[in-house]
Amino acid sequence: MTTTDPARGRALALALALAGSWCAAQPALAQDTQRLRTRALAATCAQCHGTDGHAVQGQALVRLAGLPQDFLLNQLMAFRNGQRPATIMHQITRGYSQEQLETVAAYFAAQK
Repeated sequence: MTTTDPARGRALALALALAGSWCAAQPALAQDTQRLRTRALAATCAQCHGTDGHAVQGQALVRLAGLPQDFLLNQLMAFRNGQRPATIMHQITRGYSQEQLETVAAYFAAQK
């Protein structure tokens, strides 16, 4: 016959509760991590296209915020493939994967 130590039982209950809380928080943590990665990726465009794609009015650079996602992705791919002439965008786009370019296009399309 075994006896149960009340302190050990409470510790086990606490451990199980913490594990449950941790498991429940994982989807939100994964979303936050992805959101931060996406914002960091988009931030690389800020020097020329403004924060979150909001270029300063009157500048020669294109405002990316709110443009259609398909349009943005097509333009990025045209730069990457050399179909659209550019001073630097053809070099920049070659440094990103297809998935990263899709992510950037989706991010800027969602900005208003």
